[in-house]
Amino acid sequence: MSDLSRPSGPRIIAVANQKGGVGKTTTTINLASALVETGLRVLVVDLDPQGNASTGLGIEASDRVFTTYDLLIGETALQDVIRATEIEDLGIVPATVDLSSADIELIANERRSFLLHDALRQTEMDEYDWDYVLIDCPPSLNLLTVNAMIASHSVLIPLQSEFFALEGVSQLMMTIREVRQTANADLRIEGIVLTMYDKRNNLSQQVEQDARDNLGDLVFETKIPRNVRVSEAPSYALPVIQYDPNSQGAIAYRALANELVNKHQRLAA
Repeated sequence: MSDLSRPSGPRIIAVANQKGGVGKTTTTINLASALVETGLRVLVVDLDPQGNASTGLGIEASDRVFTTYDLLIGETALQDVIRATEIEDLGIVPATVDLSSADIELIANERRSFLLHDALRQTEMDEYDWDYVLIDCPPSLNLLTVNAMIASHSVLIPLQSEFFALEGVSQLMMTIREVRQTANADLRIEGIVLTMYDKRNNLSQQVEQDARDNLGDLVFETKIPRNVRVSEAPSYALPVIQYDPNSQGAIAYRALANELVNKHQRLAA
């Protein structure tokens, strides 16, 4: 257990990038696991209809009776929606394909963009004493992602170390700016985390340099390497932190968790 102090109240972070395949879900479940390893309590909200975060944390599709969809429409008690995982102090609200129709089904609801915000601020949430809530967003800028941004204090952006990576980030930044202007004035960018990084690859180094030149301190010092253990872990329904604790991927996610918490402690000081 680390001596990192617990933040006051749950800090809600949306993990978002409208581009698929950037390591968004991988970052969500492994950062959550690494934060738990430091002695914190973490809830993952799977907001992606593909439900990969749920699978990666060991919740079988057939076992997802109540899901994020139920959390959004508010017809199910919170304690029935939040599931324990095999990792102590790590909970999850699982997702199923039901979420894919949310944009259409919720269009008539006047508070359709605030449903997740309201759900995560129920008084029952206090009973769980979460330190962090990490929301795994779908790979699109739809109503679900907007819900996540309005519900969150900040947005963490995984950025794959590949050509054209920064172009997608500029569109995401515009969406964040719009949400800030219209619905969540306090929303900020938590940071950019470089994923699938290969230090032997000139392209990875160029993407890093471009990101740091354009985004400065928003880019985390920690880089997540391209690592076979990270890729293998989901097939065993485990974060890489548990699957292979000594792998380069696990070490990197621990470093990211420490960098994140230390940053929050500095801001709170």
